[in-house]
Amino acid sequence: MAGLKEEIKRLYQEGDALSRLIGVLLAVYVVIVVLNIFSTLLQIPLSNWVISYLVLPSDLSKWIWKPWTMVTYMFVHQDFFHILFNLLYLYFAGRLFQEYVGGKRLISTFILGGIAGGLLYVLSYNLFPFFSETVLISNNRGASAGVMAILIAAATFTPSFPIKLFFVLEIKFWQLAAILLLLDLVYLPESNAGGHLAHIGGALYGYIMARQWKEKGININAFFEDTVESFFSKRKKSKLKVSYSRKENSATSSSISNQQKLDVILDKISKGGYESLSKEEKDFLFKMSK
Repeated sequence: MAGLKEEIKRLYQEGDALSRLIGVLLAVYVVIVVLNIFSTLLQIPLSNWVISYLVLPSDLSKWIWKPWTMVTYMFVHQDFFHILFNLLYLYFAGRLFQEYVGGKRLISTFILGGIAGGLLYVLSYNLFPFFSETVLISNNRGASAGVMAILIAAATFTPSFPIKLFFVLEIKFWQLAAILLLLDLVYLPESNAGGHLAHIGGALYGYIMARQWKEKGININAFFEDTVESFFSKRKKSKLKVSYSRKENSATSSSISNQQKLDVILDKISKGGYESLSKEEKDFLFKMSK
């Protein structure tokens, strides 16, 4: 377990947040594909058994015995086109989100948006009579809710960003987000109701998060981000005394200076929007987001 924690810690601390997230989703998909191959060759339900502990059951009485599935379900994909389209949406929306909001908040928005979508899914299946015949056998899987949270949040931050629909018709980002959300509402009674409910839950979280940050400067992801940060930054106490050189002190001062500059820029965004930044400030924000 110690080795696994160190590897996850390394992935968390290094590289681009969007690339890491895509890498984790792909890695889990590959593992599931390999399990399916072995299950077929050996004629044993190995993959089904593993997946049953990862997907999110709609029945509340089943979920309380597997609460971790509220997080694990969003990393499970069995169909190639399912993960393909999720990753395409994630890459497009994630790049904009990462540029305007930052990589650290991208991961937390994905996870918390996925949880919001999962909660709406479970509550809906247990409250509405429409789902009474399927609640005992249904489950949810896939990154769609977290991806939708990122997409809606990015559209809230950059509503006028131009999008080429079908590479022909140019529309604004907020219009694309509205179309996707409308499609979820329209197709909710017809097919894949659980998936559409999760999308809506993720979208609501992404919108609320973006509005709170953009208009009030409030980061509703902060508790989650601080919890994850503290988990991965724990160090064993050392009995050795460490002496710091002037060079190390200089690096620390530079880091503090960058943080102060970043705080000023983020405060400026919360008051006047991203467009109010100068070119130098935009370049600095993009550099820090990496």
